[in-house]
Amino acid sequence: MRTLIKNGTVLSATGASAADVLVDGETIAAVARPGVFADDAADTVLDAAGRYVLPGGIDAHTHMEMPFGGTFSHDTFATGTTAAAWGGTTTIIDFAVQAKGTSLLSTMDKWHEKADGNCAIDYGFHMIVSDVNDTTLKEMESCVSAGVSSFKMFMAYPGVFYSTDGEILLAMQKARDTGSTIMMHAENGIAIDELAAQAVAAGRTDPVQHGLTRPPELEGEATHRAIRLAKVTGAPLYIVHLSAAQALAEVAAARGEGQNVFAETCPQYLYLSIEDLAKPGFEGAKYVASPPLREKHHQTDLWRGLRTNDLSVVSTDHCPFCFNDQKQLGANDFRAIPNGMPGVEHRMDLLHQGVVAGELSLARWVETCATTPARMFGLYPRKGVIAPGSDADIVIYDPKATQTLSADTHHMNVDYSAYEGLEITGKVETVLSRGRVVVSPDGFSGSTGHGKFLSRDLCQYLN
Repeated sequence: MRTLIKNGTVLSATGASAADVLVDGETIAAVARPGVFADDAADTVLDAAGRYVLPGGIDAHTHMEMPFGGTFSHDTFATGTTAAAWGGTTTIIDFAVQAKGTSLLSTMDKWHEKADGNCAIDYGFHMIVSDVNDTTLKEMESCVSAGVSSFKMFMAYPGVFYSTDGEILLAMQKARDTGSTIMMHAENGIAIDELAAQAVAAGRTDPVQHGLTRPPELEGEATHRAIRLAKVTGAPLYIVHLSAAQALAEVAAARGEGQNVFAETCPQYLYLSIEDLAKPGFEGAKYVASPPLREKHHQTDLWRGLRTNDLSVVSTDHCPFCFNDQKQLGANDFRAIPNGMPGVEHRMDLLHQGVVAGELSLARWVETCATTPARMFGLYPRKGVIAPGSDADIVIYDPKATQTLSADTHHMNVDYSAYEGLEITGKVETVLSRGRVVVSPDGFSGSTGHGKFLSRDLCQYLN
């Protein structure tokens, strides 16, 4: 089956050019100047005139069916990957969650049972390490061999995911030895728990307290500490969901010294703020995530960080909990509100708004949403680029179309939108996943089970 995409503007991490793209089966066969390929060279011809043609997005931070606080994030791998496809994301990397007392390999098997045969797009895994011991450290080697080459640790959530500095040091030493990457949730959880307990004791239990008891200084402090531990061990470090100017300054300083330190941010930190957490009644619970939404002035720093590459990737931390039942678990105590927000469907659109507003170039849009995550997590050039031999994960994007984000029209399995009523410019028109049209103007034509597990190589940015 051959598909020709013609008359479009092909985008890459290095710029834009008028070109036609020929797809043969699951891969890209050729990219050539307009008119080189006759229409009869393909079985299907897609006219992309006036449209961008870009590599499918890679969301390197999702939590499908994630256990948290006695419940589970509401998107399954089937619903979550379908929603991702609607939004122009053709690959996710989800987190397999090691529970204390269990092994990494059994955890990997459990996540394969959840995902295999149930995904509409391709997928890989990171491993959450919450129980550091001799067995876990040894199993990190086996995970790398199985194509899971990144390990997330937490300086937050004492008693659940939290690791001590000593445990982090041991895991970083193993990462150094295996060439794998440590991903860090950098917030000082010990101090945060004290602040949260003090707020509840004083009767301050509403959702905004989630943000007020997780001040940006404690994200900055933890980020500094993680970077120093990585410096001591020589391990690569990737800071997840960075939200605060204080944390960004630490990352920028380390990168300026040539250290292998990288960071991502998320659309919610670019567009939403603590004012959303403070909405009347219990509405703020919709916006409870960790790290929390910050004061608006942080957004200026984050956009600048994306331009300077101190922030290398934009992911979503997609972890949806329904407002009408799951978020209500914290109606009397903000600490019990499940942490997480929906977003996997809107990442590409929201970052395109950065292009519209002059915050990002087209090339940087593609780089932060597709090419850099592919390189960061060992998928390039199979993913993240429109080039001969690469998987035909392709998005045809209409930059002039307008849409209004709403829970009434999104495809994520959650009962609210964090961006309800937001009017944006640009819209995904057609999506190909490994050569198959899965989204078109006629609707969704993909299927669960189409997505394949991706065994990933090591980070391709290491010095």
